[in-house]
Amino acid sequence: MTLFRTPLLLAAVLLLALGGCASRPINPPITKADPRTGYRFDTRQAHGMHKENLVVLAFSGGGTRAAAFSYGVLEFLRRTEVTGPDGNTVRLLDAVDIITGVSGGSFTALAYGLYGDKLFSDYEQRFLKRDVQGEIIARTFSPSNWGALWSLGWGRSELAAQLYDEILFDGATFGDLDRGRGPLILASATDISTGARFVFNQSTFDVICSDLNAVPLSRAAAASSAVPVVLSPVTINNYGGTCDTRLPPWMQLFANATEPPRPAARAIRSLKDMQAYGDGVHRPYLHLVDGGVSDNVGMRSVLDSLEISQALHEAGAPTPLDRARRIIVFIVNSLSSPPTNWDESEAPPGTVNILLKSAGVPIDRYSYEAVELLRDMAARWQTLRLIGGSAAMATNKDPVVAAALRVPNAE
Repeated sequence: MTLFRTPLLLAAVLLLALGGCASRPINPPITKADPRTGYRFDTRQAHGMHKENLVVLAFSGGGTRAAAFSYGVLEFLRRTEVTGPDGNTVRLLDAVDIITGVSGGSFTALAYGLYGDKLFSDYEQRFLKRDVQGEIIARTFSPSNWGALWSLGWGRSELAAQLYDEILFDGATFGDLDRGRGPLILASATDISTGARFVFNQSTFDVICSDLNAVPLSRAAAASSAVPVVLSPVTINNYGGTCDTRLPPWMQLFANATEPPRPAARAIRSLKDMQAYGDGVHRPYLHLVDGGVSDNVGMRSVLDSLEISQALHEAGAPTPLDRARRIIVFIVNSLSSPPTNWDESEAPPGTVNILLKSAGVPIDRYSYEAVELLRDMAARWQTLRLIGGSAAMATNKDPVVAAALRVPNAE
């Protein structure tokens, strides 16, 4: 028996030794942040986003269900044609400027940004109809990966990222998106240390002094879908404070305000959370988990931009959205609310059920509030425009009243 066990033990040790050589991909540093370059909203405007209509798709989290729902919306927009202002027929899909993606929705968003119309020929077979979760579990329990899984900074999400690269992204990086002419794709994760939203665009990576273009799309998808406990956080390097990052002009306008202007206070808080990444000495690493923890419908980036635009407009300052006459947002919310029979029994739900429900309730409630906040903002803008254009206001000379009625022109 000793002779039989020894080769098995030796084989196990060799497998662990071979697997232990794994190391996570390192996002490279930059020496100088340049707001005129990189994958961000401002540079995508140079790719043709000078239209009157700004069209945004928001793909929520929700696993494979969310990926499938968002894919269905893309298919519908591809099949739907409308007549443009110039009289030409265009597909609604070609009018999309920005796609936000969280967790399961990030896969569809990133894949469409990479492949464009090619996505519709093989996305179902390559991703939607695969048992991706089963493949991750199989790789996790494969002895050939045990050594890697024990490596520092290399966990189950890195294993998942490798799989996503093989079956969907083919080694593509954000540099491939930057060189393309498709819509701006904003995948988001959550900084588990602070709870802050972490958006994969160069504006965020300027703060950590890193080059987003070198980051694989598979790692962004892995971070955005890294369900806490089930999957490990995705770790990225933070070089903040080494590349002369400057505050955005709009934030400089409000930086010294004793009371943040309404309604931009939440957006300013988000930016201040991001500015904290500038201390790369004390925070050399960031650990990212599922984006649904901080924003499960992918709406916060949109809301922040609208709130900032309103505050800048009220201050008489230019905004990036000044060209837009209409802002159209499609929210693809894959929320699932299965009924329970808990209240039919005197016995309370089990511990596992309570834990799962306790984690889901805040996310679902926050998602509902985000959608309603957008609707409230649209209604408020419309009301103020109607009042401002009324006959009663035609002779108004009070600057305070005029400022109170000043809202962006976009509908």
